[in-house]
Amino acid sequence: MTNFKLGHWLLVALAIVGLAFATPVVSAHGNATTADNAPPYDGTAADWVDWMETHMTEHMGPDGVEWMESHTGVTVDEMAQNMADHDYNGGMGGQGHC
Repeated sequence: MTNFKLGHWLLVALAIVGLAFATPVVSAHGNATTADNAPPYDGTAADWVDWMETHMTEHMGPDGVEWMESHTGVTVDEMAQNMADHDYNGGMGGQGHC
């Protein structure tokens, strides 16, 4: 019976220490609900072009837009129009995601 109580209290103490450690780590991320570079889900085609070009350049380098267009067979303007029309479930060129 003593071993059970000791194990129980050890588990409780471990949980408290875990919460004490996790709380500042989680709260360190702030309380912002969206990232500064979040896609303009309700934006126009021009908003999507601006976002996509910036996003591709940041993540893929200065030739990111050209690379993406050459590998998808779709221009950024065409992709942006699909996104502005809320037609982003069909993938590139209506080919699906895979």
